[in-house]
Amino acid sequence: MPAPVSTTSFPTATEQGERVATAPFALPTGSTAVVYCEGLFGEQDGKTANGLVRHSERYEVLSVIDSVRSGVDAGTFLDGTANGIPVLASLDHAVSHAGRVPDYLICGLAPADGLLSDEQRIVLLDGIARGMHIVNGLHEFLNDDAEFAAAAVIAGVTITDVRRPKAKRDLHLFSGRIFDVTCPRIAVLGTDGAIGKRTTATLLVQALNAHGIRAVMVGTGQTTLIQGGKYGVALDALVPQFCSGEVEHQVVAAFEGEDPDVIVVEGQGALSHPAYLTSAHILRGSRPAAVIVQHAPKRRVLGDFPMMPMPTAADEIALIEAFADTRVIGVTINHEEMTGDELRDAIEEHRTLLGVPVTDPLTRPASDLVDMVLAAFPALAVAAGTTTPG
Repeated sequence: MPAPVSTTSFPTATEQGERVATAPFALPTGSTAVVYCEGLFGEQDGKTANGLVRHSERYEVLSVIDSVRSGVDAGTFLDGTANGIPVLASLDHAVSHAGRVPDYLICGLAPADGLLSDEQRIVLLDGIARGMHIVNGLHEFLNDDAEFAAAAVIAGVTITDVRRPKAKRDLHLFSGRIFDVTCPRIAVLGTDGAIGKRTTATLLVQALNAHGIRAVMVGTGQTTLIQGGKYGVALDALVPQFCSGEVEHQVVAAFEGEDPDVIVVEGQGALSHPAYLTSAHILRGSRPAAVIVQHAPKRRVLGDFPMMPMPTAADEIALIEAFADTRVIGVTINHEEMTGDELRDAIEEHRTLLGVPVTDPLTRPASDLVDMVLAAFPALAVAAGTTTPG
């Protein structure tokens, strides 16, 4: 599936010669962008592209490049609702469709190893040669690649490695300042990676704000930062020593900078996942009063790890509540591979089994998410100007 104190500068199209920028970054809204996601749009390893098609505060996304799925509307393909962003076969087609060279070429791929193939390198280098700035969310830092660095200098463009962490002297250890944050924190965790945590967190923040409850999101992955998240850190690129401290630092910054009624923290991976430890750092660093768990009932094995069976929502909830001083207040369903009847049955079955509110954020009313939060934190109804959830 899918969809903000510290900031460092993100170079604009007019800032020639400054190649390196790190996340979080600031950029005026309205920059045009093409998202490269060859062969993976709509898939788990295309989650950065999926997220940008659903939500972007920073860019005007003009098109997605994926020759396998070219000819469709990106919104229709993902969610059944057209959004006017076409999926095109090549960078040539994307430039032709735009009528000029767009400002940015964003790498929308998010494979588990975080590396580029030779074919993918060619496309990004082509974008540079055309005068496009590159935004890269992979673990492979293109500014450290001699071929990319030289190409960027020659073309006078920038490369932004979103996952590049700050210098260690600028990172934060856990300090206990999280105890000064008086508003509720809600973490959106899940039972697998690339399962919809970011999308649910984004939709939850939007729904709460629309309901009159001041909500702010703290991102923990590269896609949220590319989308325009004001507060966040690419957690999986940090030395583990600093992970919980950086989460804490961003939550404190969001609290001090926005004076919100509630802070929503994006999850990463899963607490039970054998390959990812980031959920543990999110729980330790943000110390959430509540957790929402995202689950895909049709998945039988973990997304990029087919040797590992999926946990049940019930098992993940038990693990989270045993690991941290928190409670799960609801479950959100990822409806991938499900018919409408299967989704309806899954929602009801999980509600009955788990005894918590259950919804699908993409197909059910946004008010379901608001009701889920107000049932757990009825005092927030005062902020919304109501006395009862809903």
